[in-house]
Amino acid sequence: MRYLPLVFLLAASPAMAQSPELEKACVTVAQNFLLVPVIKTGVVQSFPELDPPGARLTYSTREDAKASDFTNEIECEFSSATPPFTLTRFCISDTCYSENEQEPENRRRYLEVKALMDRQK
Repeated sequence: MRYLPLVFLLAASPAMAQSPELEKACVTVAQNFLLVPVIKTGVVQSFPELDPPGARLTYSTREDAKASDFTNEIECEFSSATPPFTLTRFCISDTCYSENEQEPENRRRYLEVKALMDRQK
């Protein structure tokens, strides 16, 4: 039996997505927040089994994005792992947005994105 080198095992692709719907909802959060019609995604992960369920992904707003361009990250949390998901919180880079945020501007941005998401139901 032949064994694969450890380096190859560590370079394997990320785990398969567990919830394409959660991931799509998080992409929509990013598009609404960033005011862009399309974003390109890099690594996408979803966690429907966690409480709260959520997704996170790397993204780029560049049309000709290369692998090295996916340095931006967004994390989304929802009240449910099935539609309607209901956005409860999201973080872009090191800033988080939710209804309970102390910073009024961050709370306002959350309420705006949540309103847009609620309209799409």
